Parts: sequence; C-alpha cells; structure tokens
Amino acid sequence: MDTIALQYRRLGLLGPLLIALVLPAFWVGNTWAEAPRHAVLPAHEPAFKGKIGRTYRESQPDKIPITKAPAGAPNILVILIDDAGFGSWSTFGGQIPTPNLDRLAKTGLSYTRFHTTALCSPTRAALLTGRNHHSVGTGVVTEMGTAYPGYSGLAPKSAAMVSEVLRQSGYSTAFIGKNHNVPDWETSVSGPFDRWPGLQGFDHFYGFIGGEANQWAPGIYRDHQRVEMEIPKGKEGRYTLNDALADETVSYIYQQKSVTPDRPFFIYYAPGATHAPHHVPREWIDKFKGQFDQGWDRYREETFRRQLKLGVIPPGTKLTPRPKEIPAYDSLTRDQKRVAARLMEAFAAYTAQTDDEVGRVLDAIEQVGHLNNTLVFWIIGDNGASMEGTPFGAFNELAALGGIREDPVFIVQHLDEIGGPKAYNHFPVGWAWAMNTPFQWGKQVASHFGGTRNPMVIAWPDRIKQRGIRTQFHHVIDIVPTILEAAKIPKPKEVNGVRQKPIEGVSMMYSFDRANAEGTRTVQYFELLGNRGIYKNGWFAAVRHGRLPWMMGLGSSVGLDEDTWELYDLTHDFSQSDDLAAKHPRRLEELQQAFWVEAKQYQVLPLDDRLAERFNPALRPSLIEGRTVFTYYSGARISDSSAAPTQNRSHTITAHLDIPQDGADGVLVAVGGVAGGFSFHIKDKHPVYEYRFGPVPTKVTSSEPLASGPNVIRMEFRYDGGGLGKGATVSLFVNDRKVAAGRLDATIWTGKYSADETFDIGADTGSPVSDDYASPNRFGGTIKKVIVSLGEPTPTVADQKTLKDIE
Repeated sequence: MDTIALQYRRLGLLGPLLIALVLPAFWVGNTWAEAPRHAVLPAHEPAFKGKIGRTYRESQPDKIPITKAPAGAPNILVILIDDAGFGSWSTFGGQIPTPNLDRLAKTGLSYTRFHTTALCSPTRAALLTGRNHHSVGTGVVTEMGTAYPGYSGLAPKSAAMVSEVLRQSGYSTAFIGKNHNVPDWETSVSGPFDRWPGLQGFDHFYGFIGGEANQWAPGIYRDHQRVEMEIPKGKEGRYTLNDALADETVSYIYQQKSVTPDRPFFIYYAPGATHAPHHVPREWIDKFKGQFDQGWDRYREETFRRQLKLGVIPPGTKLTPRPKEIPAYDSLTRDQKRVAARLMEAFAAYTAQTDDEVGRVLDAIEQVGHLNNTLVFWIIGDNGASMEGTPFGAFNELAALGGIREDPVFIVQHLDEIGGPKAYNHFPVGWAWAMNTPFQWGKQVASHFGGTRNPMVIAWPDRIKQRGIRTQFHHVIDIVPTILEAAKIPKPKEVNGVRQKPIEGVSMMYSFDRANAEGTRTVQYFELLGNRGIYKNGWFAAVRHGRLPWMMGLGSSVGLDEDTWELYDLTHDFSQSDDLAAKHPRRLEELQQAFWVEAKQYQVLPLDDRLAERFNPALRPSLIEGRTVFTYYSGARISDSSAAPTQNRSHTITAHLDIPQDGADGVLVAVGGVAGGFSFHIKDKHPVYEYRFGPVPTKVTSSEPLASGPNVIRMEFRYDGGGLGKGATVSLFVNDRKVAAGRLDATIWTGKYSADETFDIGADTGSPVSDDYASPNRFGGTIKKVIVSLGEPTPTVADQKTLKDIE
C-alpha cells in the first residue's frame, strides 16, 4: 500500500483513474480474496454459471446451490444443567448416582476448572454468543434489566449466537428447554420476536421462557405458540417437563436423521432441571429415602473424600469451612431435620431423573448411528447450587423469598406432598453449600467458586481419543470458539449485514490431545450483583459483597468501596481456601486494577448491587407503558409481564357477564398458580377473590349467589402503599352492591406473580391458583369483557358499607 500511495503522488491527475482500476485487483489478490469462506454470513450468492437465451430451448440452467457443512463437521449437542453444584453428581464425587454422566466421562474428558457467571441468564447469553455476559447486555437476569449497555437484557445483533452461524453453515438447529434470554417485555403474542430462538438461528424451539418452570404444569412454547404439555396416556401423575423435553429431543433426532442423515445437527438441550421447584415423581423420591439423614456438614466431608479418591480435586486441596451465616445441621430441631432431609431427597431424585432423561437422548443418538461423530458438551450447572431456599428450606420457595415464614410444623404435615404438584419446594441453604463441595458459597456469588466453578464433560469419540481429567482454567465463553474450530467454521466478521463484535472466548480444542497443555485463558473477570472476581495467570482476587444470596430484599447496606478483597494462589489452592491478601498486597492491587480494566472493556460499569429495586418493571421498556385501563376478552392468555401491572398498587377488576338460567361456575380472571397469584372466579354461584401468597391463601367470598342474566362483578383492591409487598383491602361488588370484604397482610413484591404462568381470562391455565378447583376450570357462562383499571377505585355509596353491615 505504501508503494501504491507513492505512485499516486507521482502520477498526479492520472493517479485517481489508475487507483480505481488497480486497487480492486490488488485486494482480490490479497486480503479480500484470502478472507475465509463464510466469514460474512449469509455467504454471497454465487454468480449464475448457466446460459440464458430467448427461450429455455437455447438456454442452459445452473444448479441451485445448497449450503453444506464442512466435510467431517460433527453433530453438536450442548447440554446445560440448571443450578447444579460441583459436588452433587457422582461423576465428580457427589452422592447422587448419575450413571449416564459417568458413562460419557469414560469416553471423553472431564474439565474440573471450568467456570460460569454465577447466574442463569448471564451464563446462557455467554454460552451461546462466546462473549462475556456484560458484553451482550446480560449482566443480570432479564427481569432485572436496566438501561445501561451491560444490563439491558438485549443481546445485540453484533453478537450473533452460534446457532445462527451454524445454521448458515449447513447445520440443522434446535433449542429444547429453558430460555431465560428473551427480554421480559418481549414475551407476549405481540413480540417482537427478534430475540426469540426462531430469529437467533434455531430452526425449532420447544421449551419455556423465564427463570424456572412448574415441572407438573409448565408454560410451554412450540416455536412462538403457547401450547400445553401433552401427557401420554397411562403416565398421568408421573410425567413431568423433564420427560417432555427429553421426548421432544429424541423425536427431533429421529426425524432429522430420517430426512438428512448426512446433515449435522446442533441441539442446545437445557432442561431447566435442577432449578427449583424440585418437582419429580414420587417413585424417584422413594429411591432416596433416608440417604441424607447425615446432614450437610457430614455430606461435605464424605464428598470431599470421594473427590480426592476420584482425582477430580488434586491432593492437598482443603475443604473450605461452613460460613457462620449457614446453620450447623446439628443445630436444627427434629422437625427442621425431617424437612431438610426430605427436601434434599427430592432434589437428589430430581437430579437422578435428569441424568436418566439425558441418557435417553444419548441413547437416541447412538441408535441412529451418530454417537461417535457427535461432539457433546455436558455442563453441570449454569451456576453453583442455589442458595435461595432460605436457611431451613421451603415448601413454597417464592413465598419464602418474599418474606413469608413457613412453620416447620406445617411442612411436616405436608412432607409427602414435597416434589408433587401442590408444592413449590426448595432445599435449605446448607444443602446448597454441601452440593458445592469443596468450595465456598454458591449461586449468585460470582466471587467464589461455589457460585462459578461447574464441572463439564466433553466427548467426541471420532476425535477425542484420550480420556481423563483436564485442569486448564476455562470459562463458558470458550464453548463457541471450540465449536467453530471443531466444525471448521471461521468466526464470522459479519452476520446478516451487521458487523460482529470479536468473540471473546478461546478454543479449548488444544486440550483434547494434551492433558498438560498450558491453558490459553490467562485473564477472566467475574461480576454479579456487586460480587466480583478476577483471574490472572494463576491468581484470583475476589470480593463477596454484602447481601446473602437467600436474602431477596433490597440491595446491600455496605458500600461497594467498603468491601474487603481476598487473594488466592490457584496454582496451589484448588478450593480457594487460603486468603493471601495480607501477604501479597502488591499482587492484590495489581489484580484489582486488572478488574477495572476488564470492567471498562466489557461494559460491567456501573456496578449495581440492587436487587428488589431492579425488579421494578418501570426500569424497562413496555408495550403497555402509560396505560391505566385494560380491556380483555374471553380466551385471552397473556404473559404475566405483558398483562396489566397490578402488583404493588391499587386496582379494580370489573367483569361483565351473562349467567345462564341454571348458573355458571369457573374462572373469570386468573394470574399465577400454585406458587402465588390471584383468581377471581365463581364457585357454587358465589363470586370469590382468592390471593395466594404463602401456604394458606386468603379468600374473599360473596355472601350471596349470582342471579341469572347480565351481571357486573367488581373487585376493588386498595393497596396500603409505603413500599413493595405491603398489605391491601379487598372488596367485592355485584351490580354496584357491596357483597364482601377482606384483608391481605402481605402481597407479592416482585413485578411478576410467577415465573412462567400467564394472565388468563375465562380459565386458569397451568397450575391452579385456588384449591377450589382443578385447572383450567373454564367459565360456564359468557364473559363479554373484563376491565382492569389501575389506581384508587372511585368511591361509591356502597363503599361506605362495612363488612359488618353486609353480614
């Protein structure tokens, strides 16, 4: 180029003409011509090579091209388990038998220094894009997004998912399971669908949208359509979402290989297990009865010894002590121990069932003859085990996290219901800590490996010939470049007309053949809700910030600058047990400075430790923003986040009905389900408003039955105000006459009533809010319309009546 510039000056006015002719030829012979195949997606359409005459008789057609994957490109299966710690699955020393992970590990490699982000949405965004979670706007879960670039919840088009790259390179692609990366305000029938799987490179999606799902009554989507989970005949009462997702994956494999056996597939299989609620058929729970009576302190010691024996932790590793904030198992009462043991039995059963379902998927790949040429990544956890189950566990985790104290006596009385459709159970913090053996802390805590070090198995029999353990330090962003190298597909520079951000991960393929190869990831930052960490050349600086992960209220009262940093030499300290900050202050300062460099580069700033405050829907865009009156019609089924925002405010629901001569029961309006929500329904001709938050719902029932013919039923909800989750007074009116009133002491404080249930008119789909009925309990009369009005109800003469007057 220097030579060309020099000639340009010498040629004077003739220069521009010659440059216009010569420069394109220069680039075709150099950089442009050398650009690798598929560096720009979609690839340029090939020139027509046939002949075109006046008619087809003197013409010659070309061949219509079909995009094919590179020769030898493997099938790819990425399996992501939810909320699973390092010390739970038997392959890595846990007590829960997981024979299918064991058998995969025997054919491949076990990675023991692999890391996630400490929370689900961020890990999943990083996994699918190959970029750090803040780089793709997912510094926290989508329901807590704010209008800062690193926290928006909007994965940019400049960071195309690996699915889109593979699809445009000749792969069939499918996403089956949990999708926690659709912005909360884009989950309704109105979309937009840009960040749904169908427009992110997946030919097929079957699963749920959000952080968790009721395994017995999940909110399922097939592509963009809400559907019901189909329960095979004869499996009623023992068929859950875990079964359905495996069935769908197996079916997809059979169909895809029946049609195109030589076309590789990419399947992202994310079952949502073992995230709470820990729902699993009773037959699985019974297998673990009495197996965890030793408690979490002894479990840690037993698991630690198994890990040393298996070699998944090196000799000299220390077992980190129990934090003072977690109670000793022996300090629990007899009832608390009974509850804790049963909750752990349910979790173990859930884990074992999940391993079994993944085994069915592997069996299907083997049956179609493609197991040897399938590159499998089986990641045990998108973060460590969840510490959100409170110190003593929960029959209803959402109520417990909302501050509702559950009486152990109540849970003991309902022990047999744990894991079943009436429960929404989560195990105690101590069991989560035990599942993360040998590390400190757990989910949400990005500063310590209990939250971020998740084991992984990689198998690919046609290519990986070695077996055993790999100890190089790697991160979830390294999966995408590994996939692309394995498939011989270059990292794209442009996708669908958008210039791409550089992929920030590094390939792990170098480790497939060399157990002792030097790791290629030398620096990696960690940050979540103010918890911070930085890895650099074998050293790790960490700071756990204030709030405990099971305290789901407001942010920490401790300032971010007041935190105390720790320092660990990971070359000699696998479990992050010996804090060397006092011995090496200069090295700690160096790492702290490195953190700020990474934080600035990858959109981590500004640091934000708020929790409950960020659940406020007003912080995010909304298709219903500014509206105060909503009119709904019979059959409407709307995602919770797109329905009228009735939480933490006064509101009125007015239903215009036509009751047939013999009466009509059923649901008028319902949102949420067994874990929490409300139902406005008719039972035995009496209007009922029921609010569920905690083990015992609050019910307000009309003193009089409805007459046949037209009726207008109104529920007025007067919120106390003064913050989130406060109480309220509920009044019922029939044709402007007050017929009942009642009192709620507390309400659901988050911006949603549940994780995956919907706002329904004329039915209660999913799990039922009320014990009065079974879902869907469709209304037997006619609903002309339902109007939801936000704000204080307009006073009427009837409002002056007291409940005593009515009675």
